[in-house]
Amino acid sequence: MTRGGLGAGVPNAAVEALVADFSATAAVRDAAGGTAKRERDLIRESGLLRLSIPVELGGAGADWVETLGVVRRLASVDSSLAHVFAFHHLMLATFQFFGSPAQAQEFLRRTAQDGWFWGNALNPRDPRTQLQAVEGGYRLDGHKSFCSGASDSDMIIVSALDRETKALRVAAIPTRRDGVLVHGDWDNMGQRQTDSGTVSFDNVFVAESELLLSPGPLGSPFASLRPCLAQLVLTNIYLGLAQGALEQAKTYLHGAPAEIRERVGQDPYALRNFGELWVEIAAARALTDEAQRAFQQGWEAGADTTPELRGDIAVTIAAAKVASSRASVEVGSRIFDLMGARSTAAAHRFDRFWRNARTHTLHDPLDHKLRELGSFAFEGQFPTPSFYS
Repeated sequence: MTRGGLGAGVPNAAVEALVADFSATAAVRDAAGGTAKRERDLIRESGLLRLSIPVELGGAGADWVETLGVVRRLASVDSSLAHVFAFHHLMLATFQFFGSPAQAQEFLRRTAQDGWFWGNALNPRDPRTQLQAVEGGYRLDGHKSFCSGASDSDMIIVSALDRETKALRVAAIPTRRDGVLVHGDWDNMGQRQTDSGTVSFDNVFVAESELLLSPGPLGSPFASLRPCLAQLVLTNIYLGLAQGALEQAKTYLHGAPAEIRERVGQDPYALRNFGELWVEIAAARALTDEAQRAFQQGWEAGADTTPELRGDIAVTIAAAKVASSRASVEVGSRIFDLMGARSTAAAHRFDRFWRNARTHTLHDPLDHKLRELGSFAFEGQFPTPSFYS
């Protein structure tokens, strides 16, 4: 695999074709909300669903630096579609973290072969799902919220509490299995097409082979990298939003009448604001790039990942997430200071950058990340592995 490419058989042109298409319809689809079925099918057809799958299992063999680079690029024009694309690859990583080697290989091979699009119902903060042993397997019942990408998915990963032991269990099952109902009730102010609503499970059969071997991040230092990857996914979405918002402001102003463009170009305050936002993005990008390299090191270490390596990775990602979160909200708001009153016309929907950032950055408050970073800065204490950090 060449260093500048996106893995075997997945050229940059595939990414840029999606970027061009998504950008042209982003404002209209933001207003509509719902499931972006056409655009999800374009992702399927692009080959990018197999981006992070090893070549020997039918994938493109991209590493996480490359895969997350695609997430960031997509997020610069449509953070909802970047979100469902990123969570697909996070699910592929999940059974590599928590499953047996045989399970991981089979799920990866089938994903590449059958073009599966994975959705998420792994939300341990929502304890309303339970798993009970029955003859020949298990029965799954309950509800999950914030199930990003579940609509129009082929497979989902779901967490549940064992009815008897109360232990956490994680399973990978077909979305269209009898008893699984995706409600399509996501209608929030931002991330309007992530389909992050509710999924219910009514007497859903789960086979023993569909339960992942190690059901959580406390299984090993390597398994505890799973929440680090989830945080890194969010970090790249935030950074993409910030980059996209500033690029949108630039494009808008360059397309304005000549007298407006010239006035902005000669206004020291406008240029100062452009420069300040550019620096904020550049700082977040540098931290995120460092975090991606650190995570890739842990991924390659596999079972040899040490608690110290995991701790270093978690701290690096936390710093990048704080910077990118702040940049996405700040830039998404301040672009209007640059573009002026006419840019607030409803047809533009330029506010979607801020709405998407504001909605998504509430995933877990920065106060928690800053407290972890403070403990590290003051006492050298690494974040405690959990499902969230």
